[in-house]
Amino acid sequence: MVFYHWDIDMAFEKNKVYLYDCIEAVKDMRNDGAHLILSDIPYGIGAEEWDILHDNKNSAYLGKSPAQARAGAVFKNRGKPINGWSEADREIPKQYYQWCSLWAKDWFRILKPGGSAIVFAGRRFSHRCIVALEDAGFNLKDILAWIRERAPHRAQRISLIYERRGDEYSAKRWGGWRVGNLKPSFEPILWFVKPYKIGGTIADNVLEHNVGAFNEDALLNYSNIPENILRCGFLPNESGQHPTQKPVTLMQALIELTTIEGQLVVDPFCGSGSTLVAAKQLNRYRI
Repeated sequence: MVFYHWDIDMAFEKNKVYLYDCIEAVKDMRNDGAHLILSDIPYGIGAEEWDILHDNKNSAYLGKSPAQARAGAVFKNRGKPINGWSEADREIPKQYYQWCSLWAKDWFRILKPGGSAIVFAGRRFSHRCIVALEDAGFNLKDILAWIRERAPHRAQRISLIYERRGDEYSAKRWGGWRVGNLKPSFEPILWFVKPYKIGGTIADNVLEHNVGAFNEDALLNYSNIPENILRCGFLPNESGQHPTQKPVTLMQALIELTTIEGQLVVDPFCGSGSTLVAAKQLNRYRI
């Protein structure tokens, strides 16, 4: 976690960067202080070492088996298949929920009533993240879709597998079929809100806490229509800083959608720092 330009009830100087544990540091933040949490959290699918959030491992995981070592880079970042390699692997979705639950309650605590928590989560386990944050007290407001300009597609033709086995009949029968997934052209963005006072209204909450509504006019700076599909790409020479980097323009769109100038944006899982860059450019305080 990176702290930057933070001076509200914490012993950190302005305009300095501090490195902290992304889960533990949030515990030291005061209640109801943040206007927005915007974060690209680990997806739990094991594409990188830092994304392994479970205890079930195998020598083939992330290309570590002798056979994969001989095969070279093609298997370097192989994750677990959806079906798993063992019965223990079936627990991975539950373990991802448990991991999200470790920090969800503190996220809820530090947000102002009506404040948003906007989370990038993988397609496979996003439902587990949703349940964890709902159990912590959040309401799921919407699921946005970020359309990616480029997305890798590595679905293997199953006919090739049969051809290598010498099974020409099956290779011909299953021509056109593939093993893997469709091209991942979108990523889900989960939009949560902290409930406002029971008996009150959103309009009342906006007057009291300055959050709760969304800025449709600001969104139109990034999209022709105010829809829940975002098409924000990388600027020239912007990408390549992190394996799961998101465009600064995309983070700006989400920040302007939910906050005004001078408000506090928190990103507990900082990655390459796109959220902080976007917040700085939009004159928000940022962590």
